[in-house]
Amino acid sequence: MGKKGSKPMTWEAARRIQSAVDSGRAVKADEGFKARAMSAAARNSKK
Repeated sequence: MGKKGSKPMTWEAARRIQSAVDSGRAVKADEGFKARAMSAAARNSKK
């Protein structure tokens, strides 16, 4: 589970992360971060 008080990853949040990484706005993020975001969104959407 995530940090206390954090919200579960949603598809919308995962898309924002992908967009930020692809455009270069997310300096410290990488392809692995994008994959983890999408995986978390998929996992959370099944609940």
